[in-house]
This record gives sequence, C-alpha cells and structure tokens, in this order.
Amino acid sequence: MTQTQTEPRTPAPGPGGSTEADGLIARLRLILSRRTEGRAVALLMVVWVFTLTFEPLVWTSYEVTLGRIALVGLVALGLTAVILMGELDLAVASTLAFSGVVMASFDNMLVGILAALATGLIVGAVNAFFVVVIGINSFIATLGMLFFLRGAAFVLSDEQPVRISDVDAGIAFGQPIIGPLTPRMLIFVLAFVVLYIFLAHVRVGREFYAVGGNRQAARDAGIPVVRRVFTGFMISGFIASLAGVINTLERTAADPTSGSTVLLASFAAAIIGGVLLNGGRGTVFGTLIGASALGMLQVALTLSGVQVDVQNIVIGSVLLLAVITDPTSLRAAAVTARALVRGRSERQPTG
Repeated sequence: MTQTQTEPRTPAPGPGGSTEADGLIARLRLILSRRTEGRAVALLMVVWVFTLTFEPLVWTSYEVTLGRIALVGLVALGLTAVILMGELDLAVASTLAFSGVVMASFDNMLVGILAALATGLIVGAVNAFFVVVIGINSFIATLGMLFFLRGAAFVLSDEQPVRISDVDAGIAFGQPIIGPLTPRMLIFVLAFVVLYIFLAHVRVGREFYAVGGNRQAARDAGIPVVRRVFTGFMISGFIASLAGVINTLERTAADPTSGSTVLLASFAAAIIGGVLLNGGRGTVFGTLIGASALGMLQVALTLSGVQVDVQNIVIGSVLLLAVITDPTSLRAAAVTARALVRGRSERQPTG
C-alpha cells in the first residue's frame, strides 16, 4: 500500500496574467484609495505644465518661488492641525500680521520674537476656549478673532509699518544660507518634519484624527477632546505667529496689512491636499503638495502681471473645484441624484 503525498497547489494564473500581478494591482488600488492627495498631485502637474509653457521664469527664480511656497505652506500646516479635528481657524492671517507688529514694537528683537510667538499661543488658546468651552462655532469664533486682531494691528502700529530694531539682522535673515535656501525655507521644512512626526507617530497627534472622525466616540474612548482641540488651535496660532516673525524679519518692518492673501491660499492648500473639512482625514504631505502647487501658481500669476484680486479669483475657483470634487461631496451628490430619479420614476403613472 503506497502513500500518496499531496503537493501544495499554486494558484492558476488568470487569463490576463499571473495572480501575483493581480494581487499587486489590487494592493496598489487599495493603497491609492486610501490616499487623499490625488487632487493636489493633479493640480501640481497642471501648474507644472502651465509654468513651463507660459512662465518658465518660475523655475529659475528659485528664491521667490520657494519663499512663497514656504510662507503659504507654513500657515497651511498649522491649519491642517485644526481642520483634522473638524474645526476652522480663519484668524491665521490676522495672527500673522498682529504678531509681526508685536515683535517690531519691542526695542530688543529677541524679546519681541518671544512676545510674538507667545501671542500666537494665546490667540490659539482663546479661539479654543470660545469653541469648546463657550460652545461657539469655530467659523464664527475665529472670524471674530480675525477682525479683532486686524483692528488691533492697525491700532498698535498707528496704521503705519513698524521698522524692527535691528535692520541688519533682518537683512541677514533673508539671505540664502544653503544654496537657494533661506532661513524661511529651512524653518518650513523643520516645521513640516516636526508636524509629520507629531501627527503620525505621537499618540496625542494621532488622536486628532479620532476627534475629527467621531468626537463622541473619541470621548467614549477616553480621549481628552477639549485638550486636543486646545492643542490644535495653539499649534495653528503658534505657526501663524512664526510666519509673522519670519515675514517681518525679511521685510525688516511689520506691516498691519500683511497676510491679506495668505488665508485663502493656505486654506486652499490644505483642502486641495486632501484634508477633509469635516475632519478625520488628511496628511501633511497632501498639504505640502497643495502649498507647492498654489505657491508656484501665485508666483506665475504675479510674474505675468496679474493683479492680486484676480489671483484671489483664480485661487478661489481652484478651492471651489477641490471642494466639489471631494469624494464625500461626489458620493452625496450621487445619492441625491439617485433619490431624485427614483422619486420621479415612482410618481410616473404606470400604463
């Protein structure tokens, strides 16, 4: 009597190729379906083609282009931390301007910088207090803070640019130190790395996604939601004030009107980068790609002689397109369309 040994069977290849290839394609589709940066990548490719065709000077003016990307991207990183939790911070541009005026108001520049950064933290804490303690919608709370800080910047500066105490230090700060990279760009890279590590590898940062995904479930799981919202708003305020310090140093003066075009561009960078307005989804990589696309687009439009108001129209249109093409919006529109079609067919009389 002989024993027959069964050999392990290998899956038969499909008609179009091996199962290994099919599995690889399936895994690739799964990975891509989980990513949120698709619109930002598409916009970046369009901007690349546009600039290479109509405004190639964007690719040779490294300092201008990278500097704009760094300013928009820095503020957008702070916004990302807030939007991930389903909140908004419309005060970032005014925080930038007011912090710059606070910094320039001190004779000692180091003290002025520390005071400006502390201002950003205080503004973020006040915003969070109104949102999670008082219960005011973040849109309304930060909109009020936007007007308050803008008015305070004009009052504190007497409606005039305020020159910093050490002009030479400001001029030196704006000079490249590694190739075309200025301190502004290096600070932006550092902020990106720190925020990426915080959101991806630190428990507190990962809980931002839980708070934005389902706030009640986050509370039930023992996550201190109030503290997380405070942390997010304070990060946004601190980064906005840091951008104000950088902007003031490079200009050697604080302008109360600074940052007027930053809010729309930075907000658009985060949304185009795949950060969901309702919270719970998004990455700083997407924000980086979105900021790169919009920064290059702004520089190209500026070099082409397009006025700032027209640039805002273009960026606003891009933002509207990004919101409309969000997968969640598309699914909601599809459900509504199917319901309308079904209701109309049910109302039609049958012959």
